[in-house]
Amino acid sequence: MSAQLLSLNVGAPEPSTAKNVGITGIGKRPVQSAVLRAPGPKHGGLGSGVEGDFIGDVQHHGGDTQAVYAFAREELDWWGKELGRDLPHGMFGENLTTRGLDVDGSFVGDRWALGDEVVLEVCAPRIPCATFAARMGERGWVKRFSRVGRTGAYLSVVSGGTVRAGDPIVVMSRPEHDVTVPEVFRAFMGDLDAAHRVLAADCLVEAEAAGLREVVARRGQRGAVELDD
Repeated sequence: MSAQLLSLNVGAPEPSTAKNVGITGIGKRPVQSAVLRAPGPKHGGLGSGVEGDFIGDVQHHGGDTQAVYAFAREELDWWGKELGRDLPHGMFGENLTTRGLDVDGSFVGDRWALGDEVVLEVCAPRIPCATFAARMGERGWVKRFSRVGRTGAYLSVVSGGTVRAGDPIVVMSRPEHDVTVPEVFRAFMGDLDAAHRVLAADCLVEAEAAGLREVVARRGQRGAVELDD
C-alpha cells in the first residue's frame, strides 16, 4: 500500500488542565487542506509549520525543527486496542496522521515528498509532556508512552506549499547513517549507548546535540531517567 496523508490536523487555542500551561493547541482536528511553511526559530518565529495551527507553549514547542508532527494511523490503532478506546485522527496532537508509512522506522534526516510541492525532513522524536498526559487522561501516561518508545516524528519544512488530506507521501532520500527516531528518543531518555551512537552520527541540529551532550554529562553512569507521571 502506498503511503499517504490520511488526515491533516490543526489545533485551535483551548484551556489546558496541565499545570502551568494555560492555553494549548494540542487538540488537533482534521481539515481538508493547509499551507506548510518553515516557521523560523522557536523563540520569535511563527510557532507551527502549519498555517492556522496554534501552539500554546512556544518555549518548548514549534520552530523550524518542530514545525510539523507526524504520527502513524497504525500506531494510533495499536494504542486504541491497548487503551480500549477510539482514538480519532489528531488525538496525539499530530498534524499529519499517516497511513502506510513507518514513521518510527524513519532515520533522522530522511526527506519526504508530501503531495506535489512540499518536502519535509525528519528531525527528532516527540518528548511526551504534561499537556499530552492531560489530554489523554490515562494514569501514568508519560511513563507508559515512553516505555513503548514509538513517539512519531517532528519534521522541518524544506520546501513549503499546500497539502491536502489524501496526498501521497514518498521517502525521497535517506542519510548515510541509520540512526532512527526511537533511538534518538532512547538517547534523550538516558540510554547512554544510544546517546553516544547518536552523537557519533552527528545527525542532530546543534541545539539538540548540545542538549544531548548535557544529558550524557549529567547522567553519566546513572542509567535512564525516571519519568514523571
